[in-house]
Amino acid sequence: MKLLVAALESELIAFPADLPGFDRLVTGPGKVKAAYALTRALDAADYDEVLVVGTAGALDPGVDAGVHEIHFAFQHDVINEDGVRGEHVSMPQRMTLGDGDMAIATGDSFIDDADAVQLIRELGGRLVDMESYVYAWIAEQFGVPIRIWKAVSDNAQDGANLTWEQAVTACSHQLRDRLRDEYGV
Repeated sequence: MKLLVAALESELIAFPADLPGFDRLVTGPGKVKAAYALTRALDAADYDEVLVVGTAGALDPGVDAGVHEIHFAFQHDVINEDGVRGEHVSMPQRMTLGDGDMAIATGDSFIDDADAVQLIRELGGRLVDMESYVYAWIAEQFGVPIRIWKAVSDNAQDGANLTWEQAVTACSHQLRDRLRDEYGV
């Protein structure tokens, strides 16, 4: 059995409630909620894989719209004891997930200005969200393989042409199509 994870119920709007071979988990937004919910789920059952689906803001104008598989995740909103941004005092700087095509920066703040985007890009982030790093770290603690797919919902530093509702719905359909293509369900 696999575990399908999203931070928000709206990110799963295109997915059927019952998906063969998958349990479903909505964690809530942010690192703390993500850590709590995924830890409880992995402690309660054995899963062959965690598949995270969701939305992310694009930090890099070269990032194409559509679904990207995350290669590595890091926390952009931490600073270590030496004052180095993007490095936690006791956790790995990066969580490497595999052969994905994208780096994602995770933090508990909504990124919507050019200065924040520039800082995060300097750390290597091309996408930004509020949960991916934590999902990857928790899955590693339980020894469960994880894949993270993120659909680009917006450019993290300008007003979007779509409302959030329109953007998340479009992203959910893209993610559902990818799941159908790769897993046949």
